Amino acid sequence: MISGVASLPSTPETLIWLLLPLSLSGILGGFLLYRARASARRMVAQARRQSARNLEAADKDAAAKLREAELAASERRLQARAEAEAVSAKNRDQLEEDRRQTVADRDDLDRETVRLAKLAASLGEREAELTSGEQQVDRTRSQLAQVLSQNRHKLEQVSGLTQRQARDELLKSLESDARIEAAHMVKRIEDEAREKAQREAQRIIGMAIERSASDYVNETTVSVVMLPSDDMKGRIIGREGRNIRTLEAVTGVDLIVDDTPEAVILSGFDPYRREIARVVLERLIADGRIHPARIEEVTEKVKAEFDERVRQEGESAALELNLSGFHPELIRLLGRLRFRTSYGQNVLQHSKEVAMLAANMAAELKVDVHVAKRAGLVHDIGKAVDREMEGTHLELGIELLRKYGESEEVVHGMACHHGDYDPETVEAVLVTAADALSAARPGARREVLETYMKRLEKLEEIASDFDGVQKTFAIQAGREVRIIVDCQKISDEKALWLSKDVAKRIESELTYPGQIKVTVIRESRSVEIAR
Repeated sequence: MISGVASLPSTPETLIWLLLPLSLSGILGGFLLYRARASARRMVAQARRQSARNLEAADKDAAAKLREAELAASERRLQARAEAEAVSAKNRDQLEEDRRQTVADRDDLDRETVRLAKLAASLGEREAELTSGEQQVDRTRSQLAQVLSQNRHKLEQVSGLTQRQARDELLKSLESDARIEAAHMVKRIEDEAREKAQREAQRIIGMAIERSASDYVNETTVSVVMLPSDDMKGRIIGREGRNIRTLEAVTGVDLIVDDTPEAVILSGFDPYRREIARVVLERLIADGRIHPARIEEVTEKVKAEFDERVRQEGESAALELNLSGFHPELIRLLGRLRFRTSYGQNVLQHSKEVAMLAANMAAELKVDVHVAKRAGLVHDIGKAVDREMEGTHLELGIELLRKYGESEEVVHGMACHHGDYDPETVEAVLVTAADALSAARPGARREVLETYMKRLEKLEEIASDFDGVQKTFAIQAGREVRIIVDCQKISDEKALWLSKDVAKRIESELTYPGQIKVTVIRESRSVEIAR
C-alpha cells in the first residue's frame, strides 16, 4: 500500500480531487450531527414541557382528591356525631326508665316490708296458739295412754292372755286366713288360665284341622289282583309251581292262589314290594307270557319305573307344601314313605298333614312357619329305611337329616315329636301336637282290639291305685278318665293335686296316641225321705 500511495501523483489538482470527497463527507457529517443535536434539544424541551404539564395535572388531581378526602372525613365526623348523639339520647331515655323502675321497685319493697312485718306478727300469734295446742295434745295423749294401759290390763285379766300372746294368736289366725285365701286365689287363677289356654288351643287346633282336613283310607297288608278267568291261576302257578316260586322270590311277597273266583291275593308287610308285585303280575297277565325268565325281566323294568315314581312322589309332596332345597336323597326317601303305612295310615299322607297342621298353627302363633312345616314333613323320614337298617325310626331320621344338610332347628323339631327329647322351640312343640292330631283323628289309624282294651284297663287301674278313689271310668275311647273320689277323704285342694298325680303316672307308664284328660269329681250328697 505504501508503495501504492507513494506512486500516486502529487500534483495540486490531484490532491484537490483526492481531498474533495473527504471534505464533502465531513461537511455532511457535521450537518447531520447538527441536525441530531437540534432534534435532541427539541425532544428534551418537549419532554420538559410534558413533564411540567404532568406535574401540574398531578398537583391538581392531588388537590382534588385531598378536598374529596376532607369532605368525606367531615361527613363521617358529622355522621359519627349524629350517631353518638342518638346513642346518648337513647341511654338517657334508658337511664330515665331505669330510674322510674327503681323508684317503683322501692315502693313495692316498702309495701312488701310492711306486709311481712304484719305476717311475722300473725305468725307469732299462731306459734303461741300451736304451742298451747301441743301442750294440750301432750296432756290428752298421756291421759289416753293411762286409759289404754288400764283397759289392756283389764283385757288381760278377763282373757287370761298377755298382750304378746294375744298378738301371736291374732297373727296365726290372719296367717291361716291368708293361706286359705291364697290357695283359693291360686286355684282360681290356674282355672282361668287353663280355660283361656284351652279355648285358645282349641281355636288354633280347630282352625288348623279345618284348613288341612283330608280323608283317609286305611291300607291293609294284602292286595287283590283280578284275573280274566280262573284258567289264569294255573298259568301263574306254572309247571310244578316254578312260576309262582320265581314271582315270590324276585318280588319278596307271598302269592295266595285259593278258591276266590277270578282273583289272587298278594300278601306282604312292605307296601312298596307288594305294589311292585301287583304291577308285575298285572303286566304278565296282560302280556300272556308267564315263565321265570319273563317274570324276572318284567320285575326289573317295574323296579326301575318305581325308582322314578318314588322320586316323583317325593318331589310332588315337597312341591305341594311349597318347600325346596331338599337333598335328592331326602326327596327319594320321602317318596318311599308313599309305600309305607303305620297302623294302616299312609305315612307320606300323614307327614303332609302334620306339615300343614304345624304350619297353620305356627302362622297363628307368629313363629317360623317354614321350620315347622319342614320338620313336620320329615318327622317320620326314618320309617323309609327302618326295615333295612338298625335303629329306631327316630334315631335313623336324626342321622339322615344331619347327613343331608338340614338345619338344627328342623332336626330338633323332628327329634321331639315322640317326646324322647324335651322341646326347646315352639316349632318343636307344634310338630309334636300336629303329629298327635294327625295320628289320633278318628279313622286315621286302626288299632288292634286287644291292645285297645288293655290300654283302657290300665288307665282305670292306675287311677284306682290312689287313696280316696271310689270309682274310675275310661271314656271317649280312652281319651278321658273320670275319677270319683270320697268327699270325706279328699278335699278340693287334694282333688287338684290328685288329678296332677294321676296324669303324671299315666305319662310315665302308658304309651298312647294324642292326649288323655284326667277329670276328678268330688261331690257330697245329702238324702232324706219325706214320709
